[in-house]
Amino acid sequence: MVPRFLRAPSAGSVRGTGRERLLTQTETVVRLVRDVFGDDAVGAYLHGSAGLGSLGPHSDLDVLAVVKRPMTDAQRRIISGRLLEESCYPARGEKRPVELTVVVQDAVRPWRFPPECEFQYGEWLRDEFERGWTSPPHPSPDLAPLLTMVLFGGRALFGPPPGEALDPVPHGDLVRGMTAEIPDLLAELETDTRNVVLTLARIWATAATGEMRAKDAAADWALDRLPDEHRPVLARAKSIYLGRDGDRWDDLRPRLRPFADHLAGLIGDAGG
Repeated sequence: MVPRFLRAPSAGSVRGTGRERLLTQTETVVRLVRDVFGDDAVGAYLHGSAGLGSLGPHSDLDVLAVVKRPMTDAQRRIISGRLLEESCYPARGEKRPVELTVVVQDAVRPWRFPPECEFQYGEWLRDEFERGWTSPPHPSPDLAPLLTMVLFGGRALFGPPPGEALDPVPHGDLVRGMTAEIPDLLAELETDTRNVVLTLARIWATAATGEMRAKDAAADWALDRLPDEHRPVLARAKSIYLGRDGDRWDDLRPRLRPFADHLAGLIGDAGG
């Protein structure tokens, strides 16, 4: 189901301070996309936690922009500079971390794997952007689950519905795209524990069922199927994600690697 605040974009229809702040920041990012790309902008689409209807206190603002032609160097510099100002990690006041992904429509439609990402800004790349890097085009298997989330959400921030702008991603390519990021996830288990644990659960749920779920919903699905010894790790990650617990792991640290290895094996079995 499309979240209410996406169906009704006026500020008066939004409920809750967190959603009001998200809407304000979303409008800022949409204005940036329209200002920079003009008539070359096909549309902009929300994805991630907000796009799946499960905005948490730690969630990013995830936006996909679809454009008609490759970006110029000037466009890359403008967007990079503006996002360095607009994005904030950790979330503070009215600002959340922003992840903006840009794809050229002809590079993803008709669909092929791996698709090419034209540009991507995320807070994990802030240091590179602050040094003047501007995210050149690159093959990106991770676009497979990203575009699938956009299509699942089904609504545009502006432009045509995503089903008119993008091709569906075959399930096999979706699984390939998700599993391609597992080595990087495992390398960040100690430094980005909550996100890694929840992402592994979501990859498993999607590989096994073909359905996209928000991180907390994917955690619920996985908790029902995990052996007892691995449930505490995932339960803690979900609790932190929902703002019910502090980001503490000292008591569960010895269980993290066995949990991650177990999930990686389940994902391999599901992806078959």
